[in-house]
Amino acid sequence: MRAGWKGTRRKREDQARPRINFARLRRRALVRAAPPLLRGLVRRHPVWLTLLAACVGALGGMCVVVVTRFTLMAHRFLYNLHNSGHLSALAHLPWQRCLTVLLLGGMAVGVVSLVASQLIRRPTIDPIEANALYGGRMSLGDSLVLVAQNTLSNSVGASIGLEAGFSQISSALGSWLGQSFRVRREDLRMLVGAGAAGAIGAALNAPLGGAFYAFELIIGTYCLLNLAPIAAAAIAGVGMVHLLGLPPSTELIFQQPDWHMGWRDVAGVAVLSIACTLSAIVIMWGVTQFEALFRRLPGPAWLRPVLGGSLVAVLAGTVSPAVLSSGHAAIWLVLCGKVGAAMALLLLGAKALATSLSVGSGFRGGLFFASLYLGALAGLGLGALLAPYGLAPHQPVVCAVLGMSAVGVAIIGGPMTMICLVLEMTDDAGLASGVVLAAILAFLTVKHLFGYNFSTWRFHLRGETILSAVDIGGLRSLSVQSLMRTRVRTLPAGTPLTRARALFPVGSGRRIVLVGEDGRYEGMVSIAELHAGPSSDEPVAILGRQHDTMLIPEMTARAALESFAKAEADVLVVVEDRLSRQVVGQLEEHYTLRRYAAELERSRRELAGEDRFPV
Repeated sequence: MRAGWKGTRRKREDQARPRINFARLRRRALVRAAPPLLRGLVRRHPVWLTLLAACVGALGGMCVVVVTRFTLMAHRFLYNLHNSGHLSALAHLPWQRCLTVLLLGGMAVGVVSLVASQLIRRPTIDPIEANALYGGRMSLGDSLVLVAQNTLSNSVGASIGLEAGFSQISSALGSWLGQSFRVRREDLRMLVGAGAAGAIGAALNAPLGGAFYAFELIIGTYCLLNLAPIAAAAIAGVGMVHLLGLPPSTELIFQQPDWHMGWRDVAGVAVLSIACTLSAIVIMWGVTQFEALFRRLPGPAWLRPVLGGSLVAVLAGTVSPAVLSSGHAAIWLVLCGKVGAAMALLLLGAKALATSLSVGSGFRGGLFFASLYLGALAGLGLGALLAPYGLAPHQPVVCAVLGMSAVGVAIIGGPMTMICLVLEMTDDAGLASGVVLAAILAFLTVKHLFGYNFSTWRFHLRGETILSAVDIGGLRSLSVQSLMRTRVRTLPAGTPLTRARALFPVGSGRRIVLVGEDGRYEGMVSIAELHAGPSSDEPVAILGRQHDTMLIPEMTARAALESFAKAEADVLVVVEDRLSRQVVGQLEEHYTLRRYAAELERSRRELAGEDRFPV
């Protein structure tokens, strides 16, 4: 007995002793704190924060140069090319080489993914998720692994882009620098957006597009205080690419069409934009269907990229090499009138299939630039079908540009991002009216018919409810467990009414929680109702309410408020789980509303930039 008592005492002492989180200590060791003087300057003065954001954007541009040069070099070596390394601009590739490279490349991707899954057992947090839920905190190590997988996938010719990898590593660098300077939560989220702005602006030579990409997709809202740092980051990223230099995607020069949208063109632009948006919805749905199909295939998961890569190689060998990689060079062939309408429709189907096979089978990458290429093909092909009926502009290049805008907005989800990006790529302000109308119609159509862009659609498939990068981490932390009161007055449900009235006289409280013999929740009784009726020996359980309405500790405050409204109650019981029904606390509606409103106000002040730099 004495030995058992000592063991119990030691166990209690171990539980009471504070535990050391070695994983957290290792993460903190990787984030070295900046000198106190610099940290103070960055926290107090917006000019220094802008300079830090510019450094993050420059690092993003440097990452773009390094990764792009590596992939182009890999293309030249693996496919025995004698050009700059852009696969999609080639007219022909030997199908034997395509099959060999993509088959072996798929095997390499599968093995690397298997090793990565053993080393990193948690899902990699992307910039949108980091800013929405974790206050901008990202893992630099996890991001490096993801970028390595993305680079390998693109290097072997899979039909995916590098922009997702660019945004991931640049945003992670922004998060890492922000943590080292110990900036505020809202400033850390801004630095994550600055990294993405620098990377996207550098990758596409579009500083405005990169800046709006950060505002719309990574930060989730526009704030005047964030304008200077985000713009500085985008300009620094583009400047770094110009300083280090990248080989051009093609030597072709876009011939600006002499077209301005008039009242007679509005109907045609609208019909073409909606048609292209519908094709984008089909593409997003198709990618997820191929993912589900590959998951159902028998055999180890690391062999799936082998099958997917082999099928992409067949498409490249039989249709065109334009289905390979992201299509940076191929899109200029479309915009410069080198692709006919029939070929555009064929390439649209082949590229959409190749992209679905690549992403679905396990190659890592995104659809950012692929959406622009698919949009140009959709606009050119569908425009040729609709133009004879007056339902599209008669100039093929105009249709291609409008398709780029519509499909880009539908898949990526940023209207202003795509408007600025398309106008910066074409350098033609005369197309502005048509591009803006196409972007607006695409945004409204996809919201009404589908409800998600590609990123948020994948969050939805994972069971996550994120719809944007707006910071809801504070609201998520308001769980029932953090809000509930653990001291609960309970009473056995079989207690007679007379005995219950004696135990709980008027004025002793407001409510009693009824429990069964095994401690299971059986309802709740108001003390006022307990003393309202005549005395009797009937069990108090006859007065019980909310028998089946319970909260669990893991519920969010928002879900709890919905339960209050549905049950028409101002207090609900919290149980361990719905199966055991063991009472652990209770929660009041007015307290939950007050805490929820306070968190909403804090989020509003952060979004508005209030009190960030007090004078």
